[in-house]
Amino acid sequence: MSEERPNDELVHREVTSPNQDERTLPISMLVIHYTEMEDKGFALERMCDPETKVSAHYLIGEQGEVIRLVPEDKRAWHAGVSYWRGIKDVNSASIGIELDHPGHKYGYREFSEAQFEALVPLVARIVKDYDIPRANVVGHSDVAPERKIDPGELFPWDRLAEYGLCLPRPEKLERGDPFDNDAAFYLALERFGYDISNGHKAVEAFQRRWRPRKIDGEIDGEVRAILFELLLDRDRGNAR
Repeated sequence: MSEERPNDELVHREVTSPNQDERTLPISMLVIHYTEMEDKGFALERMCDPETKVSAHYLIGEQGEVIRLVPEDKRAWHAGVSYWRGIKDVNSASIGIELDHPGHKYGYREFSEAQFEALVPLVARIVKDYDIPRANVVGHSDVAPERKIDPGELFPWDRLAEYGLCLPRPEKLERGDPFDNDAAFYLALERFGYDISNGHKAVEAFQRRWRPRKIDGEIDGEVRAILFELLLDRDRGNAR
């Protein structure tokens, strides 16, 4: 674990992780995670330990410190077995950002203001540099619904959307329920981007992102209407 001076004004420290390799796809996604550890130091140590085979491009502390672990042109090992919009090697196609946070295991809570204020300009720069569509700024739970629930229902997606950095949650659901049955809903969910091999978990992940006040994995009228609105927006070209 070697530390270097960063050449990026948004980065406070550069600590190179050995857990990286070559990309096989162009960058088209950004994935946000939480560390689910009690201390940033432990998270940093873990992501720099060759035995763990885990890393991310960036780690942002609760006080707003930004640490680069893997150069953006390299493939960090943050997403694991994952899928989004036809891409199975999410690590090759994405930038991964870990937020220092206790997660659901150690006392889930709101994300700190300092951390969010450090995240916004970093995401903005990455999205601009790689022309990443808003629809491809996602959480770990979006790309790995069967295994992961981070960054979770308290992550402020709405605030990030206000900066134009991710898709906002649909507010007007005037078109009702367009899906005849659950099978039609699952096909539409897959079309939007989710892995539906575990339908219940896929619906939970969708709810966690798009309707966090109620996460039960059940397909109801509101969930159907939200998905329909998201697909309509994408078809209109409003998902970039």
